[in-house]
Amino acid sequence: MAKKNIRDLNLKGKKVLMRVDFNVPMKAGVITDDNRIVQALPTIKHAINEGGKVILFSHLGRVKSVEDLAKNSLAPVAKRLEELLGQPVKFVPATRGAELEAAIDALNEGEVVMFENTRYEDLEGKKESKNDAELGAYWASLGDVFVNDAFGTAHRAHASNQGIASHHPENSVSGFLLEKEIKFIGGAVDEPVRPFVAILGGAKVSDKISVIENLLEKADKVMICGAMAYTFFKAQGLEVGKSKCEADFVDYAKGLLEKANGKIVLPVDVASVVVDPEEAAADFFGAIAKAEITYVPVTEINPEAQGLDCGPKTIELFKQELQGAKTVVWNGPAGVFEVEKFAVGTKSICEALANLEGATTIIGGGDSAAAAISMGYESKFSHISTGGGASLEYLEGKSLPGVACLSEAK
Repeated sequence: MAKKNIRDLNLKGKKVLMRVDFNVPMKAGVITDDNRIVQALPTIKHAINEGGKVILFSHLGRVKSVEDLAKNSLAPVAKRLEELLGQPVKFVPATRGAELEAAIDALNEGEVVMFENTRYEDLEGKKESKNDAELGAYWASLGDVFVNDAFGTAHRAHASNQGIASHHPENSVSGFLLEKEIKFIGGAVDEPVRPFVAILGGAKVSDKISVIENLLEKADKVMICGAMAYTFFKAQGLEVGKSKCEADFVDYAKGLLEKANGKIVLPVDVASVVVDPEEAAADFFGAIAKAEITYVPVTEINPEAQGLDCGPKTIELFKQELQGAKTVVWNGPAGVFEVEKFAVGTKSICEALANLEGATTIIGGGDSAAAAISMGYESKFSHISTGGGASLEYLEGKSLPGVACLSEAK
């Protein structure tokens, strides 16, 4: 069933509770990437322009100790949002109580208040993360309607999404960002325009078991790359050397290959290096950065070497497999992209998708999204998800609590 969206509500004069995802990276109290704030602006501005009294809240990092409170305050985020909106944002350094309630009561139409990190409530008893009923009820009492625009936490049932929504059964809706995530990722998996190709990379097969199984049923091709490919090589009886390989999942990978009916496409060559184990243990990135690359077929990996990226023949194979694709979902880098010389495979996938005419191209968050953005390809994709964990669970075919709790469209 389709969900109600913020445009379906009359917001004038209403107290609009809005869960956003402002879990932005910070260093010494300074925001290093404000993309998640920027992505939320259309929904916030809509509520402002419609005469809503906007009450924003988000989590930031994890709060396990008193020391975590200061470094995970949303105060710097409120300041940056104020700059981006071009209007005042009242910040309340509390998650409940008289000060917060007074600030909300004082709101005029079109004004904005933001309260403190919802995970401050996790310091004792994990009330936010465990969807504490009393906390959800309290937050729900602060507003008239609820807007969830935080896809990054939609795979979790928290007090700040499901807890609040349960008290506003007819007026809990998605924001524009959440709606976009549902449209692109959900649409790609449920009703893809074919041919549909999935590209799965990253470190571990175990992290993506359900994703692989679901996409093997839905996609026309599933291209495997990154460190997880070596578990599949091992399943084929190949030498993988010192490459990352999950021994406990070799039989599982073998089973997948047998039932895939040719849908799985694996690398045919790799960029490998030999490094001193002690040096790599002390400084892995430093050790591999100065090591000499050898490009070898996957059938000829040196027992003392480890593969860290796709080779040139694999890049050409992947490009061929992508030709004519109309829907492409990508999750997980092709190599150790943090080191420039092992970013070739990941960058090549970016380039191939950027030049794929007439296709819907989607990155499912996480490291592949970070890589594409850092390499300057952000505008070249149809959609880059803001939620790594949530997008993975969506790709698995799971129902997301932060979406399921929203009101059904009539």
